Amino acid sequence: MTTSTPRPHALTGVVVATALPYREDPKAPAGLAVDYDRYAEHCRWLVDNGCDGVGPNGSLGEYSSLTDEERRRVARTAIEAVAGHGKVVVGVHGVGSHQAAHWAEVAAEDGADGVLCLPPTMYRANPGEVVAHFEAVAAVGLPVMVYNNPFDTKVDLTPDLLAEIASIDNVQAVKEFSGDVRRVLEIKEKAPSLDVVGGADDVVLESLVMGATGWFAGFPNVFPAESAELFRLAREGRVAEARALYEPLVAAFRWDSRTEFVQAIKLGMEMVGRFGGPCRPPRGPLVPAHREQVTGEMRRAIEAVGARNAEQAA
Repeated sequence: MTTSTPRPHALTGVVVATALPYREDPKAPAGLAVDYDRYAEHCRWLVDNGCDGVGPNGSLGEYSSLTDEERRRVARTAIEAVAGHGKVVVGVHGVGSHQAAHWAEVAAEDGADGVLCLPPTMYRANPGEVVAHFEAVAAVGLPVMVYNNPFDTKVDLTPDLLAEIASIDNVQAVKEFSGDVRRVLEIKEKAPSLDVVGGADDVVLESLVMGATGWFAGFPNVFPAESAELFRLAREGRVAEARALYEPLVAAFRWDSRTEFVQAIKLGMEMVGRFGGPCRPPRGPLVPAHREQVTGEMRRAIEAVGARNAEQAA
């Protein structure tokens, strides 16, 4: 087993759950091959525009649609792309603890700064099984951010359960995706050693105001500089300025909490001149009504950002 000395506060700041670009290739799964060169460029672009790091192989990175070889190469690509400039927190989600621990070992071998880990997937685990799962992942030695996504996993990492999980060596943070901002203070009360990381873009300002110290984010794939500024303003207590930046973006940000979040964020990337591209099955393209809605909400967000940038430049 590979071990590593935990790095204090390795999991805070703005870490972008990176979208994954594909190129057409008839020999690849579903005719789509991972475009590693474009992915490396995207990771560098995010860090160059003020984000603190990247998170490969999350749900937004379509990890469940990748082969094992692709999944490891995606993480390595991110690590190499931002080496010395940003942190890399690798998604190590797995059906059970042995799969998740394997991916954590691989991440440690490849030089990751930390890992993001869901509870067991495809199985509604009980609290004891959840704790055992994170114990196995944390034993690898990298800093661990546990991921509370009760909608997809059907397992809720409540503040009481997090208090128990927080006692595990190397567990340093929780990505909170329940959408309930009341939990930020309750987690800080019951598990004070954990950094609370905002996981849902459409409540990130509220979470940061209540004391979250990180943002594991989706829409910085579209607006990295603005997202980094929003985080800084909120953490500095400049709430009025943060709110003025946040409000025009939040309608678009709400797509981060919807089923079609990957497709919506990739469309947003296209609209700001980045490459978004298609998703691998089982994700398909946006239905026309959703595409129209995303386009309208993204257009308003882009116009607001453009107007703000012009005003600041004047």
